[in-house]
Amino acid sequence: MAQRILVVDDEAAIVELVEYNLAREGFEVLTEADGKAAVERARAEKPDLIILDVMLPGMSGMDVCRELRKSTDVPIILLTARKDEVDRVLGLELGADDYVTKPFSPRELVARVKAILRRSQRGGGEGEGIASHHGLVVDEERREVTLDGRPLELTFTEFELLATLAKNPGRAFSRDELLSRIWGEDFYGDARTVDVHIRHLREKLEEDPAAPRFIETVRGVGYRFRSSS
Repeated sequence: MAQRILVVDDEAAIVELVEYNLAREGFEVLTEADGKAAVERARAEKPDLIILDVMLPGMSGMDVCRELRKSTDVPIILLTARKDEVDRVLGLELGADDYVTKPFSPRELVARVKAILRRSQRGGGEGEGIASHHGLVVDEERREVTLDGRPLELTFTEFELLATLAKNPGRAFSRDELLSRIWGEDFYGDARTVDVHIRHLREKLEEDPAAPRFIETVRGVGYRFRSSS
């Protein structure tokens, strides 16, 4: 069965361009032109990925992202204007997994879609459960995270980032290495994308995000998961 992509943009030319290129790669493409309709369509159709423009009539892309994150971890790629760095950062804060700036290359967008879907289809492999100190358990096979027995709601990318770090306690990962492993080698964004997701993870994992017990900052390098030893 073809994987289903929901494309949300009120510019018909962009929708046509994206739909054509995705369909050519074998994807089933759904389209919507406003935010409220997009939320309803996403809930009804349960797409495998959503491409979401920030500027939408009726309900902004940011509000759509915020609303969807209440009930689903479906991967979301934001379409933003090249100059609007604030939008890109805010979108990541609200739970988007990636962003592409306009004007964009259809080839780049399709590559991003494929990279995210490859990760989402990837099985746990090693995936028994990954236990860490202080009651945090990451189960790759079930894609579940619990802290002291309480389930944590993580986005797709937050889970991937936490699992990567937790499988390698004590190992320092550079931001670029995390970008390559999680977003893919063809990701064109910058290292601040990692910082935003780490901050989100700490807010969900830590009693005091400013004094993290789990994910440590390694000055001049990046991040590591604190070893239990």
